[in-house]
Parts: sequence; C-alpha cells; structure tokens
Amino acid sequence: MIHIALHEPQIPQNTGNVVRTCSATGSVLHLIEPLGFTIDDSRLKRAGLDYWHGMDIRVHPGFDAFLRDIAGRTLWLFTTKGSRPYHEARFSDGDCLVFGKETEGLPEAIRAAYPEHCLRLPMLPGTRSLNLSNSVAVALYEALRQQAFADFV
Repeated sequence: MIHIALHEPQIPQNTGNVVRTCSATGSVLHLIEPLGFTIDDSRLKRAGLDYWHGMDIRVHPGFDAFLRDIAGRTLWLFTTKGSRPYHEARFSDGDCLVFGKETEGLPEAIRAAYPEHCLRLPMLPGTRSLNLSNSVAVALYEALRQQAFADFV
C-alpha cells in the first residue's frame, strides 16, 4: 500500500480527484492542514463522487503531526525543484508520496530536510507544473507498477 500526502491543498476539486485515485488503488490519503476548503465542501464531495466510502483519509494539524503518524516510512517529495526524475526512484510498499499545494508547491524547509528524496515529473522547458491530481496519478501508478500491481486486476 502506498500513502499519498497533500501538504496544504487549496483546491477541493483536485483533492476530490485524488480521493478517487486513492480509492481505486487502495492508497491511504493524508491531508496536512491548513486546507483551502473544509472536508464537507460540496465541490470536494462532488469531485470524489461515491469513492469516499471505505477510504482511509487522515487529516493532520500540521507537517510535524503528519511525520509522527507516518514514522518509519520512506518519504518521496514531488516538486518541480526535484533533483532527479521520479522514474529513477525505487518505490516500496508503504512509501509515502508527498505533494505540495497547488500555488506554491512544497516549502523549502521540507524539501531541504529530504534532498535525496525530491523528485520531479519531467516536463518541457517553460512548463510551470502539472495539475496536482494528475501529478499524484502519474507518481502513484509508477510506484504501483514497480510493485507489479500486486492485488490489481
């Protein structure tokens, strides 16, 4: 099982789409506050459709609380400032893929704490970034591919 963490997500529809992806893959979703919406936001629920049932969603009051909850797991940080492309990482069961908020990405202090685990999605020069939910899907499916899609049909 892979864990997905969204650090201070701002757009409810993106998070709702991530809920759907996590539901389809059996991934745990961590939401790190502050959030740019409330968990009962209708836009969040609409984007997640009926995929909320049975989801393991954990809300953390900050990054330190999140770290306590996932202690012992390998963190992979996704950022446009990553030192290497995501496909060079070797993902393992239980790893946590961490993504920053839509407007700013991950804070420098978090990136600096894990310099060897900062990954990027390759893009053409001049491209600012991909949509958050698309980035989660690309990275998550690569992690699952490396595990030979165990338990998937």
